[in-house]
Amino acid sequence: MKRYKVIVSDRAKTMLGAHVKFIARVSPSAARDTKAKLLAAIRSLSDMPERFPFLDEEAVPRGKYHKMFVEQWYLLLYQIKDQTVYVDYIADCRQDYGWLIRA
Repeated sequence: MKRYKVIVSDRAKTMLGAHVKFIARVSPSAARDTKAKLLAAIRSLSDMPERFPFLDEEAVPRGKYHKMFVEQWYLLLYQIKDQTVYVDYIADCRQDYGWLIRA
């Protein structure tokens, strides 16, 4: 089975940190659990990243981003180029992320 290199953008790292910090204000253990699950999901993209569908939004070019939902609240958007997966966004679906598709 071929393996992909996974690169997380600085923007996605910042988004991950913000989500974890927000949860930690209420529950540090829940924040650690959420962080672990998000990181495990990101690492899993090294195997078969094509298994998730493309984001289908009018404002985003067709076939640009794959979407992966994690823990029902988080949306990871990533691109696959050759043998590399680029994680560009980690959005909290409980918040308005319309800015993401308008950007």
